[in-house]
Amino acid sequence: MPLNPQVEAVLAMFAMAPPVDYATISAEGLRALFDVPMAMGEPPAVARVEDLAIALADRTVPARFYLPEGAASPAPLVVYFHGGGWVLGTLDTHDRTCRALARASGAAVLSVDYRRAPEHRYPAAAEDCYAAVCWARDHAARLGIDPARLAVAGDSAGGNLAGAVAIMARDRGGPALRHQLLIYPVTDDDYSLASYAQNGGGEYYLGRAAMEWFWGHYLGDQSEAPLAKIGRTPDLAGLAPATVITAEFDPLRDEGMAYAARLAGAGVTVDAAVAPGMIHGFFSMFEMVPDAMAWIERGGSNLKRAFA
Repeated sequence: MPLNPQVEAVLAMFAMAPPVDYATISAEGLRALFDVPMAMGEPPAVARVEDLAIALADRTVPARFYLPEGAASPAPLVVYFHGGGWVLGTLDTHDRTCRALARASGAAVLSVDYRRAPEHRYPAAAEDCYAAVCWARDHAARLGIDPARLAVAGDSAGGNLAGAVAIMARDRGGPALRHQLLIYPVTDDDYSLASYAQNGGGEYYLGRAAMEWFWGHYLGDQSEAPLAKIGRTPDLAGLAPATVITAEFDPLRDEGMAYAARLAGAGVTVDAAVAPGMIHGFFSMFEMVPDAMAWIERGGSNLKRAFA
């Protein structure tokens, strides 16, 4: 399909900004450009929003809790990990996305501000995300949530982290997850895939140069990173049921769909789809790309079924 006209308008707006030189830009420089939430009027309304501090043995992880109107008591919980290549992204950049997902799923959402690279390289982000899910289970009464109805979700690098947490929960005997919602997840660093050849030039918001930069900042000189390159996980059996949503004009499309196919092949229940006409990041662009709401509703509906 051609690009969605709403996406075309967004890309035209993005094209007005100077291009990013990934050969020279620093993490601080890229954050100054991207870690600024766009002013879009009133955000989607929810019943309650609360900033939290997840106190762990050796560190504190900031988080934000959302409770939608009409949520059950105790409510099911989706623990959400924001995208941004493990380098970018904050609670504020994904505030509206979390609100929309809470409304669509009817579940509470806990957004986690995990440690970012390159200051904290792999596996710091994954460990923070897993610890946050364990903390939520252990503090269910404090949050007013049902510890037996937990799910993970995330977009891009956050989708990677959600997938990693699902693997960690299985392998470490951690919280039993009802679902994993993976939105255009990073699963590997294989640049030979067709979606990179078709969409990796950067004209569709995310390109190969950016992904190479993100991977380099997250891994540094580490070659073994099983909780980062989750697409190479030898055994995917026994993981939580999954929704995998990718975008037609996204270099990450093929690795996301390949991961969904491997999950299904391992006996995991999977709802996987390529969003036609969409680009990387569209899930969080729903206020500028109203057609993205159908995909938020799809993810929310699958979460509702998983929690039922």
